[in-house]
Amino acid sequence: MSDNFDRYILWYRQPAKEWVEALPVGNGRISAMVFGGVEKERIQLNEETLWDGYAMDRNNPEAFSALQEVRKLLFEGKNNEATEIASKKMMGIPDRIKSYQTLGDLTLEFPINGEIENYRRELDLDTGIAKTEYSVNGTKFTREVFATAVDQVIVIRIESDKPKSISLKGTMTRPQEASTKKVSDNCLMLHGQCGTKGVRFCAYVLADVESGNVNVIDEEMSIKNADSVTLLISAATSYVNQNDTSADPYKRCQDYLPDKSYEELKKAHITDHRSLFRRVEINLGITDAVNLPTDERLEAFKNGGEDPHLISLYFQYGRYLLMGSSRPGCLPANLQGIWNEHINAPWNSDYHTNINLQMNYWLAEVCNLAECHLPLFDYMDTLVEPGGKTAQIHYGARGWVVHHLSDIWGFTVPADGVWGIWPMGSAWLCQHPFEHYLFSGDRDFLAKRAYPLMKGAARFILDFLVEAPEGTPVEGKLVTNPSHSPENSFRKPDGTTSMFTYAATMDLEIIHDLFTNCIEAIDILSEDEPFDVEFRAELESALERLAPLQISKKTGRLQEWVEDYDEPEPGHRHMSHIYALHPGRQITLRGTPDLTEAVRKSLEYRLSHGGGHTGWSRAWLVNFMARLEEPEKAYSNLRALLEKCTLKNLFDNHPPFQIDGNFGGTAGIAEMLIQSHAGEINLLPALPKEWKDGYVKGLRARGGFEVDIYWKDHRLEKAVIRASLDENCQVRAKVPIRVEADETIVVKDIDFGVISFYAQNGKIYVIKSS
Repeated sequence: MSDNFDRYILWYRQPAKEWVEALPVGNGRISAMVFGGVEKERIQLNEETLWDGYAMDRNNPEAFSALQEVRKLLFEGKNNEATEIASKKMMGIPDRIKSYQTLGDLTLEFPINGEIENYRRELDLDTGIAKTEYSVNGTKFTREVFATAVDQVIVIRIESDKPKSISLKGTMTRPQEASTKKVSDNCLMLHGQCGTKGVRFCAYVLADVESGNVNVIDEEMSIKNADSVTLLISAATSYVNQNDTSADPYKRCQDYLPDKSYEELKKAHITDHRSLFRRVEINLGITDAVNLPTDERLEAFKNGGEDPHLISLYFQYGRYLLMGSSRPGCLPANLQGIWNEHINAPWNSDYHTNINLQMNYWLAEVCNLAECHLPLFDYMDTLVEPGGKTAQIHYGARGWVVHHLSDIWGFTVPADGVWGIWPMGSAWLCQHPFEHYLFSGDRDFLAKRAYPLMKGAARFILDFLVEAPEGTPVEGKLVTNPSHSPENSFRKPDGTTSMFTYAATMDLEIIHDLFTNCIEAIDILSEDEPFDVEFRAELESALERLAPLQISKKTGRLQEWVEDYDEPEPGHRHMSHIYALHPGRQITLRGTPDLTEAVRKSLEYRLSHGGGHTGWSRAWLVNFMARLEEPEKAYSNLRALLEKCTLKNLFDNHPPFQIDGNFGGTAGIAEMLIQSHAGEINLLPALPKEWKDGYVKGLRARGGFEVDIYWKDHRLEKAVIRASLDENCQVRAKVPIRVEADETIVVKDIDFGVISFYAQNGKIYVIKSS
């Protein structure tokens, strides 16, 4: 094992006192938060489909008839009148969703007769195992917990170095709508139903005891005088899909329980886990802080200490969390990934599609977890049919639409309030399958999965766009109406404030991104014979007529709205109008210098007024600054993310906990080390002075490349590029570079730090500084 993999461990000298100090394990479908208590251990459980609610038609038949009047009022500047009508006639019925919920708790109580010594709890990211160790009267006890994706159970192993020294009582509880009963002498079951129409759910805990005795009486499992104990937890609901909840959760639970030894379960789990986790290795440097417990390291970092390895650990933790909450065949990661202790979670732990769900997946491709991206595409497929109905009923449009949030029941209508009338969710989501293609080069995926989703979203946008009337700043151009810059408000010259408008900048940027990607996809799929020619022409025509981005004549900043409004909250957490810099690619450092400068001024303004005060918002700033190739600004925002928005177990703190900041932060670190959005592999574009020497192995670049990068004294030493396709490759670095290969290659261009050559599938190319 690499020494570096040995060090990817979170560890602590005391049990977790609250949920946000516990340690997460998950296999994409089920998960646990492990507290590490000695006398009383709490294992909080989740199953990904345990959502309140059920499928229903929420479309508003009045929405389309109100649309024309709302558009007219918005074009006339009567924003508040438009808001009043839209709030009454364009919202979903009902316009609220239900929450993703906890499955419940397994509580284990141990008799302790003596002083507790040598306590340690840890989470080894390389094995995916949470471990608790301590000694009592000279006897050492060890507990291990992991969630195996191979065998679809949570495994708890309890061992001691003294025979017959393990005794415990176990119970399963849930805050509501559940009861517990005996299944057999060694099996206890928790079961219930969400309301009268919701999913039925079930969890089994099965004990395998070496020596000793096990018995279940009423609602309690009792184990006495055992040498070792293995507990297997299976969990399931009746959910099949958004329209079918007919599955038998009891049978599912029984079927999941494997007939394997603990050693077999653990070996298979570690092998599977490492097959994903070990694809990427990162070393940003190591200081003595690496020897401290994680909470103490974080506190020292918050007090100004340098700890580059803590950032490496945070990076790998983001990859670990995506592996634990988004595996093939599962639902995508929600606002809390898969880990949630609530019946009514903050923001319902939903799928927020005005940035948060998308941010969850910014790391997937570049950080070599492409399989973990697939659940998002599967989920998008489930939204096409309900989103098509909403497109037709609410807007008289073809294609499919999603607004600012969704759930597992096909929710696609406007929600919560007028700010929910933001029909750009599907368009933004469609960036992701195209990115999956760009990184993989999988044309079959592009043709059969990505492009149909993209075309459906683009069809909706084509029908939704309207021509701006005479007297507006972009008259004659195509614009969105109604429109929002997500969750933000503006102040008009007359002093009134609103958030409801037309042609918000983010809309135009998302549309540019979607249409450009669709055209590129059509061109790729047309290489053998013409493909979708008429639709391509329609997209190209709309792009030419799309309202342009606006730079303020007063401030030089990129405008957030089509008109140059003031902002009541200039430090707003959303920075939506900068989408075109990241995650989009419409604005690039070298391709659009004027827009880049306007974006830079917008970010400076946002930051000077307190922008980035939430976890995910700060993570977005890391990515922005990396794209601007501002290493120290990227690093200062990364520091702020850990200092101000990170909990003791390294969960992101919005506050409260949201997982998007973890995922966005990990993506930002990758973006500092490699970029490939502008048609070239940019090596170390934002390497800060704090990372003097180091390496990263296994990052991916668009075009089917996998890259290792090594640097010394803040300077590129070499990069190893592995090609999986026959593809043109352009490499950029901040120093003069040269390319080496096993065979002669033709270098097309050498310009200081830029080299272009043709890469061949299966070949390895070494880029060295010269």
